[in-house]
Amino acid sequence: MVEFTMKLAGTPMRIHALYERSEAYCREYLTDEEPELDIAITQELIDAERVHSGDSGSSFGDPYLERLAIYRQIAEKLVERDILLFHGSAISVDGEVYIFTAPSGTGKSTHARLWREVLPELGHEVVMVNDDKPLLGFREDGIWVYGTPWNGKHCLGANIAAPLKAICRICRGETNSIRQMTRMERLPVLLSQTYRPQGKDGIRRSLALLGRLTQEVQMYELHCNMNPEAALVSYNGMQE
Repeated sequence: MVEFTMKLAGTPMRIHALYERSEAYCREYLTDEEPELDIAITQELIDAERVHSGDSGSSFGDPYLERLAIYRQIAEKLVERDILLFHGSAISVDGEVYIFTAPSGTGKSTHARLWREVLPELGHEVVMVNDDKPLLGFREDGIWVYGTPWNGKHCLGANIAAPLKAICRICRGETNSIRQMTRMERLPVLLSQTYRPQGKDGIRRSLALLGRLTQEVQMYELHCNMNPEAALVSYNGMQE
């Protein structure tokens, strides 16, 4: 058993884990602050992650599955604090965050890489917040995006927070074009990319938060190839 305290989305939490690798994985988020939440991982929770992942054999080791179990338990508790786990690639440009979302393999991480390559040449400050599973915090001063250790296979991210500017759904295309999504189109996309809590209260709360997200944040649909021009089309299109 290993115990450590980490801080995610402004919330210190005590983690009771079975494997030391979990603490090492979260090292950039460790804190000495007094914990406000308590997360305890059991072998049963690890075994449940093997079922969730569809691993009928033993492709994933228990230390890896424990990290998934930790984040699932965190997501279950943070929704009570108006914080949601979102699946997307979050990148900060000049202090505001844009999130690219799409089914796995569509190219959201590749498009974020184009932003990191193209926009600094135009004088913009670009920082990768999280390349896979950032947290969205619904605050009085707006919706903020937080980095987490769960930042994708390339481990791209930072322990920072910044306000959310826009969300962009990526679709493959021969040419580059972008449009605003209608409010009716937004909710199904958000539902497919947001962690859904298990209990009824958590589901109701997350739906209310997603309703706020559709009202307060612009969403776009980008059809793009993987040429550098795509970064300019998407960035300029989201400045309207």
